[in-house]
Amino acid sequence: MKRFIKSFVTISALSSLVVAPIFLSAGQASAETKKGTDASYVGAGTAFGVTNGGQTGDAATFGGNVTGRLKLGETPFSARGNVLWSDETTAIIPQVSADVGIAKNTNAYLGLGYSFVEANGKPSPLGNKDGVAVTAGVESEVTKNFLLYSNATLGIDAYKNSPASALSIQTGIGVRFK
Repeated sequence: MKRFIKSFVTISALSSLVVAPIFLSAGQASAETKKGTDASYVGAGTAFGVTNGGQTGDAATFGGNVTGRLKLGETPFSARGNVLWSDETTAIIPQVSADVGIAKNTNAYLGLGYSFVEANGKPSPLGNKDGVAVTAGVESEVTKNFLLYSNATLGIDAYKNSPASALSIQTGIGVRFK
């Protein structure tokens, strides 16, 4: 019986030495494949106005965008800013977003803010008047310091003399600063 207990203890100890590294490496691999990105960045790209308000001066426009994200600590929230411009005016959109990691170095996000159109009545990629802006998008860190982003922004009641909402799609590349 003594010999049996001694063998049992020896086999248990050896098994622990063999199995422990497997569990430790699985935990490490899990940490290495963390979903999402915590990158704060600034980027630039294109902006496509998809809709028009049905009135003169409401045409969907093509332009550019400058976008920024500042991750707010360890929370799932970010402060974002977008500047969408056309050849006639600019829409400035400060927002707060909720970010969800959906894959390694990739977030999906939903943002809420307000669009300030610089020259009311002139077309921007997001309508021609000030209004509430809702954004849904995705961002992915493709290398250590560069990200690709794409989003759709809905400007609610964003046309002068029209109840129509505006939709704009933005894409671009960002450079991580934090």
